[in-house]
Amino acid sequence: MKQPLIILTGPTAVGKTELSIALAQMINGAVISADSMQVYRHMDIGSAKIKKEEMQGIPHYLIDILEPDEEFHVVRFQEYAKRYIENIYAEGKIPIVVGGTGFYIQALLYGIDFTEQKEDKEYRCQLEGIAKEQGAKALHDMLAQVDQESAESIHANNVKRVIRALEFYHLSGQKISEHNERERMRESPYRFAYFVLNDHRDRLYERINQRVEHMLEEGLVEEVRKLKEMGYEKGMVSMQGLGYKEILDYLDGACTLEEAIYRIKRDTRHFAKRQLTWFRRERKVIWISKPDFSYDNEKMLAFIKKELERKKIYS
Repeated sequence: MKQPLIILTGPTAVGKTELSIALAQMINGAVISADSMQVYRHMDIGSAKIKKEEMQGIPHYLIDILEPDEEFHVVRFQEYAKRYIENIYAEGKIPIVVGGTGFYIQALLYGIDFTEQKEDKEYRCQLEGIAKEQGAKALHDMLAQVDQESAESIHANNVKRVIRALEFYHLSGQKISEHNERERMRESPYRFAYFVLNDHRDRLYERINQRVEHMLEEGLVEEVRKLKEMGYEKGMVSMQGLGYKEILDYLDGACTLEEAIYRIKRDTRHFAKRQLTWFRRERKVIWISKPDFSYDNEKMLAFIKKELERKKIYS
């Protein structure tokens, strides 16, 4: 029989962390973070990283393991996550993948193989030159012309993924979105339950706005200032994260603090919308709409428990 795996995901600020701790306590689980920012040290406030005391003794993996100038991508996530899953099984626990990076979750869940994808370093350098000279939007517009679906799912600021999508099209003549769709149809090596936590849009957007205000109160500006003093620059993948690039612009004098805050809130709302679009395309997803459970975590946990029993993941 396949080994069990639980996914608990959803848009940013929906409340995954709190529910994941309660779930882990209920089923003797351990958490693997599927977040592209919480993997970095020194980046606590802007990534809404879980605090030690909030973990309540639940083991957490893939948090605080890299420096901000180190590269983290889907292949590296896969490697780490698979290793941690084996460790969790060895301890007699059930792994729970928690986070909002849908591409990471998909790659792990269906064992997508990235090793065969070819490279064209010369073409990649050419695209990097376009991004530097004409800006990220020019590159994103190029992607939209050949692969509209990828352009909709990849943010213009994620230059690395935009370049990868263009390079894939350049080398194969195929859209990477179509390739990913085929990969998505793979059989999973796990016996899994894939839960997506969601809320009414206006309520979710209000939570996003409140979270940004809370980050500022917690010292987001000071956190980014320290990162800048440590030599971490805007060109790094880590510093392109939501909340970081906007505050860097403010510290560099490119905009006012009010403009930076406005952009963080707006872009985070747009990000949440893209996350939901991704999750709606995924297979075998179990949606948990918070209003249906009167925003009561106990009711949600009871529902999750029934689903896990039905799928023979937990009894």
